[in-house]
Amino acid sequence: MYFCWTKNVQLLQQKPILNKARIYYFLVFLSIIFFGILSRKIPFIPLWIGDFLYAVMIYFLVRIFFPAKKFVFIILLSLFICYCIEFLQLYQGEWMVELRKTLFGRYVLGQGFLWSDILAYTFGITIAFITEKSFLK
Repeated sequence: MYFCWTKNVQLLQQKPILNKARIYYFLVFLSIIFFGILSRKIPFIPLWIGDFLYAVMIYFLVRIFFPAKKFVFIILLSLFICYCIEFLQLYQGEWMVELRKTLFGRYVLGQGFLWSDILAYTFGITIAFITEKSFLK
């Protein structure tokens, strides 16, 4: 009984820290969305920057849902999500093409498969991980 009680106390003590982390990750997430959209509106910014920021956004979205998970899990899940969305662009079903014509579909699902996007996603998640790790020190 004592062990269960102390474990519950420990979980309650960790909860404010996790909520604070979620708020931080959410604010970063919103900032990345803003900069990602901005990067598509400014003509002299290379297109791969938007894909890079998309991956960073996915990384922090995963961190919102799993703030206490190990970095390996966060990196692999973020890469998995980005790669799945990119490979989904190879599917050209009529309903998917129509969905991609919407603002939501264009921003979330993208327009067409590019291997350079895979590279930008990998680079973005790597930089997000390194940046987060350096701020935690």
